[in-house]
Amino acid sequence: MSTKLERNKSRKRIHWRKQDSELTLLALPTLIWYILFSFLPMFGMVIAFKNFKISGNFISNVLNSSWVGFKNFEFLFKSNDAWIILRNTIGYNIIFIILGIVLPVMFAIMISLLHSRKASKVYQTMMFLPYFLSWVVVSAVGWAFFSFDKGILNQFLSSLGHDAVNWYMEPQYWPYILIFLNIWKSIGYGMIIYLATITGIDSTYYEAAVIDGASIWQQTRFITLPMLKLVIVMMFILSVGRIFYTDFGLFYQVTRDSNSLYNVATTVDVLVYKQLKTATVGMASAAAFVQSMLGCITILSANWIVKKIDSDSAMI
Repeated sequence: MSTKLERNKSRKRIHWRKQDSELTLLALPTLIWYILFSFLPMFGMVIAFKNFKISGNFISNVLNSSWVGFKNFEFLFKSNDAWIILRNTIGYNIIFIILGIVLPVMFAIMISLLHSRKASKVYQTMMFLPYFLSWVVVSAVGWAFFSFDKGILNQFLSSLGHDAVNWYMEPQYWPYILIFLNIWKSIGYGMIIYLATITGIDSTYYEAAVIDGASIWQQTRFITLPMLKLVIVMMFILSVGRIFYTDFGLFYQVTRDSNSLYNVATTVDVLVYKQLKTATVGMASAAAFVQSMLGCITILSANWIVKKIDSDSAMI
């Protein structure tokens, strides 16, 4: 009995080894980055509950500003535009999440089935390249297409005998434009993730399926998709966690902050930026605080639902 206890104690002892020191040094830059840019900024959450005034240095401004409780949150919930902003933010993200999973998985499977490695590399590069483009660049290219006077689209319409369209004044077109641009820019990144997972699947599964006479569709349905399930669920949970966040560059830069597109292009991120421009820092902080809290609740809820359905696919 005593020997067994001694063995258990020896197992519980933690010995610091040289490898632990090396791994700690390797992780140190990331740890410092998270402390500086993720944990220290949390101190600024108190601004959401204060009448923040910009006068001196930041610390003194925070300490000397008067407390206003939840007054800064009232504008977000009592505003006439609150429904429009939440509708745009959540609505666009639901579409982005669905298309951002279905299309990359589909293209990843299609590219993995190509016999030519050269063609596969070319298609991957072509689809991944837009991911590196800034929305400022995309906005400039969009202006070349949608400009009322010299836009390529209006010149094409004029050549066909149609009237020119003032695209930045017509909100009915922009939901489709924004969805297309988001998918165009992000599809390559998601495709690479799924393609890497497909590449790591043991080829013997497919060889056995071919011997049994399985078609390409049957191989995809019964081998590829089940093997991708864990990655798909992980990407879904991460995407749902950002359902109250939008790409600021897409909704602000590409639309060129046109007032005519307010009802279809204003999201929480755009609202926060515009509040900061008008020096209402407390209101902007309140909106960002609500955004973060809802995002945290959403990602935990999504993970909880996934865990109830399939515990092996959950993140925690």
